[in-house]
Amino acid sequence: MRLLLVEDTFDMAEAIMIRLDRSGIACDLAKSLEEARACVNVQHYDVIVLDINLPDGLGTELLKEIRSRGERTPVLMLTAEFSVDDRVSSLNSGADDYLVKPFDHRELEARIRALYRREQGDKAEELTLGSLTFNASARVVRQGDSPINLTRREFSLLEILVRNRGKTVSKERLFEGVFSFQDTDVSMNALELYVARLRKKLSGGSVRIETQRGLGYKLEVDD
Repeated sequence: MRLLLVEDTFDMAEAIMIRLDRSGIACDLAKSLEEARACVNVQHYDVIVLDINLPDGLGTELLKEIRSRGERTPVLMLTAEFSVDDRVSSLNSGADDYLVKPFDHRELEARIRALYRREQGDKAEELTLGSLTFNASARVVRQGDSPINLTRREFSLLEILVRNRGKTVSKERLFEGVFSFQDTDVSMNALELYVARLRKKLSGGSVRIETQRGLGYKLEVDD
């Protein structure tokens, strides 16, 4: 999952990014509306976490711009003061959810994952694909009764393939979902390495990663 965090308070932004990074979510940070606009103009995001009060304007301005272009990216609004009028205004502008500061980071992550699942069409937290069990919230993957230990990036890669099972996912889409703008020293070869590692860990089960030459990768489940 690739997420954009728009938050100008450094301590809060840093704490959120550390939490999400540990959970396998690639996170980009924008500290102003200008930086956020620059990010969304060049990068597709699975979820946007958007503070209302920013140094150069209101987060709802960016929200309205995104929705006016017909983009459906789930947006969760953050604010220290959230009156009923604020909530109604944000939701009417196209927000999908909101959270009032201060909040528990576990709740923020849970809401982010719920928005992502909803957008991908998966309502259940735990998915069973043949002999494979996948639970993104609990960060648990099992082959039958045996747990599979994955690194955070292997987990992110598997999550994208699971959410798009049966469909070909381009290398570019996978790369964008696993790595953030901070990973400037990472090349496409690194993605292929992670795919190879993930294949090895999934071997022997009913789920396999197929290479679609020149197109990308696809997760297939044997009957």
